Amino acid sequence: MEIERKFLTKELPADLDAYPCLVIEQAYLNTNPTIRIRKQDDTYYLTYKGKGLMAREEYNLPLNKEAYHHLLQKADGNIITKKRYLIPVENPSFSDNYVPFKAPEKLTVELDVFQAPFAPLIIAEVEFPDEEMANAFLPPSWLGEDVTNDTAYHNATLSQKIF
Repeated sequence: MEIERKFLTKELPADLDAYPCLVIEQAYLNTNPTIRIRKQDDTYYLTYKGKGLMAREEYNLPLNKEAYHHLLQKADGNIITKKRYLIPVENPSFSDNYVPFKAPEKLTVELDVFQAPFAPLIIAEVEFPDEEMANAFLPPSWLGEDVTNDTAYHNATLSQKIF
């Protein structure tokens, strides 16, 4: 199960290059249901995602380089490339009425900086162990509008965008 919230950004961290960064290329074989292939640095995956916005089923299966490139030729729509920065949120904040079983010491913002043709789009995602925590999360001040429920910001939707 994947449980995540998505945000636009107000600003980028000044020391962005100090954080770990992954180079991601992904394409969609189908968008309903979502079937995606991804190259993340030198690792390859086939992913199935179920229906839902904040919470949905997700299954990742390993691929090899040859299988990835074979399937890439069958992609439907745009190939998405982005840099993903992994930014820790130390001692995250939650709404006052949230009483976690065990609050996490940190969460991670996965900050996706999209390359052409989607640039200058930047989307931040934060994953959670449960929906209650996701709903209670108070984002850091540098994160902007919550777009979790706006399908326009889903990568599967972006893959179908016409330029």
